[in-house]
Amino acid sequence: MTKKTVLCYGDSITWGYNPANQNRMAWDERWTGVLTNGLNDDYLVIEEGLKGRTTTWNDPIDGASKNGLNYLIPCLDSHKPIDLCILLLGLNDLKKRFSLPSIEIARGITVIIEVIKKSRTGIDGSAPKILLITPPIINPVEDLSQEFRNSHNKSLKLPGYYAKIARDYGLEFLDISKTINVSEMDGVHIEVAEQLKLGNLVLKKVKEIMQ
Repeated sequence: MTKKTVLCYGDSITWGYNPANQNRMAWDERWTGVLTNGLNDDYLVIEEGLKGRTTTWNDPIDGASKNGLNYLIPCLDSHKPIDLCILLLGLNDLKKRFSLPSIEIARGITVIIEVIKKSRTGIDGSAPKILLITPPIINPVEDLSQEFRNSHNKSLKLPGYYAKIARDYGLEFLDISKTINVSEMDGVHIEVAEQLKLGNLVLKKVKEIMQ
């Protein structure tokens, strides 16, 4: 029997960056691992998380490889046919080096969505279903990186923009901004307990979408 393919396209949250030790979390501690364990053998969950990935921006320090748009089509083509694409991007667009207002970050997500919708990488050449997830809210803790020092208020605006995008494009939507808390250690990433919580939230949503 053909498995249903779920592609998880994101940044360090999806990669599983652990703010406690700066290493990658174990597979079953990452939200994608929780999703995999919660689904049955009819599903194939593909992790495509990259630290520092933006929506559509070349990183002036880390280079064009961080641009989520550059890798998107090769990624979709590599894994097609894709039943569901889960997007969790926008966190790195908040960095000082990009100096982007929230509306421009939302436009970046819109570009990513339009590419997926036109990609013909779903079942029988259709578009994959899309689940859009908001980034968590930046916490202005004492040890917050200079790159995110002025990002808290911008991050607060993203859920509203993302919700409108989801409505406009008829996407599935999950707002984690009020349920998933970033670490007090760095104010940006989420710890293992929050990864597990996120995994269970996504699992519930995916089951609803794919039933």
